[in-house]
Amino acid sequence: MDRAQQLSGLGPRHDPASRIQKPESAADRMAALKARVAAAVESSKAKGGLNTPLHPALAELNGPGRPGDAVGVIAIRRPTQDAKSFKRKPTSFSASSADGPRTNPYLDMSHGPTGKARPSKQLIFNQKGKYITQANALRRQAALEDMKRRIAEQSKKAGLEEDRDVEKGFAVDAPPDIEWWDEALVDGKDYNNVPQSLKIETPDSIITIYIQHPVAVEPPQDKQAPAPKPMYLTPKEQQKLRRQRRMMELKEKQAKIRLGLEPAPPPKVKKSNLMRVLGEQAVKDPTAVEARVNREIAERFDKHMQVNEERRLTKEQRHEKLAANQAKDAAKGIHIVVFKIASLANGQHRYKISINASQNGLNGVCIMHPKFSLVIVEGGEHSVNNYKKLMLRRIDWTESAPSREKDAEKGAAVRDWLKGEDENGQLKDLSSNKCVLVFEGEVKAQTFKKWGSKVCETDQEAREFLALRKMDNFWTQAKNTPC
Repeated sequence: MDRAQQLSGLGPRHDPASRIQKPESAADRMAALKARVAAAVESSKAKGGLNTPLHPALAELNGPGRPGDAVGVIAIRRPTQDAKSFKRKPTSFSASSADGPRTNPYLDMSHGPTGKARPSKQLIFNQKGKYITQANALRRQAALEDMKRRIAEQSKKAGLEEDRDVEKGFAVDAPPDIEWWDEALVDGKDYNNVPQSLKIETPDSIITIYIQHPVAVEPPQDKQAPAPKPMYLTPKEQQKLRRQRRMMELKEKQAKIRLGLEPAPPPKVKKSNLMRVLGEQAVKDPTAVEARVNREIAERFDKHMQVNEERRLTKEQRHEKLAANQAKDAAKGIHIVVFKIASLANGQHRYKISINASQNGLNGVCIMHPKFSLVIVEGGEHSVNNYKKLMLRRIDWTESAPSREKDAEKGAAVRDWLKGEDENGQLKDLSSNKCVLVFEGEVKAQTFKKWGSKVCETDQEAREFLALRKMDNFWTQAKNTPC
């Protein structure tokens, strides 16, 4: 029995006899069952789908059946048999019945009467070395990722990544949803409902009929204006004023002497007026008179030197006066200058840079790097100008000098690129060494609190040090400045 015949004989039935009906008598059910079994046996003589013989209960209904015949019916349990023998309600899939021809709604006949045969699945074996190749590919990918990570870390440590992505520092931020000056005039957090959301004529609006007169503030450039200079006089005018002043002082002193307020001063005897002032005494004993005159001259000189010493400032007072003048100069405005130096292998250069910055009251830092050095100073205009003359004119940057023991003690010349000698023990050639002005301008406030120095082995270390003070752009600008 082929599959089509089997399905057509065992398909579902839609006739009234196959539906669930009210319980009938046992004789009627037995007659209907025998008719269905006879029809199934006649339509198909083949065996069942599982090569099983016909159920004994069905074989008895159809007479002495063959053990190999299968009709594809389900027997229902007989009420008169024991628990082991049963008979199911048959479900016929035959194309015809006693009531007439019927079709199977579950069978698709578009591919032919027999339907599309289901192909059998074949065993597919993996080729030898398939998973070994995949594992090797995964290992290579992991090794490549590890190498990329190590290269990124090394480039970040060497500062190459910052040089490659230097444009990131100049990225412009996206505009906000609402500007800060419009927050009080717009009801909301954006401009979507404008002009309905404007708060111009509302009671809580900041726009009123009153006029606000701001407090007058002095222009900032007035404090930087230089003090008015006095009018200069010619030499003849200076002599005339001095003569008039001394004459007025002499007349005032003579008036006090006449009134008896002051004693008359002793005569001022000099060797030139010795005979005219002393007269007879000089004639009688000229040796004694000359000694007296010499003594008075020495006394007047000692008194003059004593007055000068009393008027002279001490060392502490001079430092205080200088610091006061530097603070007064810095109060007018903070100026900043940035220098790039090719090499600071000469210890004298480092000493001059540091000591002059301290003496001029400047704050800043000297960053020493194997490739170049960066000097940043800030302070008053007068002090910055003096320091700029020092860096660009007075110091001879091509001069070489051996390393000193003091530098070794301070730890500044421990590194090889800061030593004055090369590997062979000879002085380094600084003939092409020079100092270049990288930046000059004014700032709002001082960034550094004092003067100091910093040794940086890598660009990343120097950038991180300057980034804390928001000056890392000076390092990029110095690298792009030829020296």
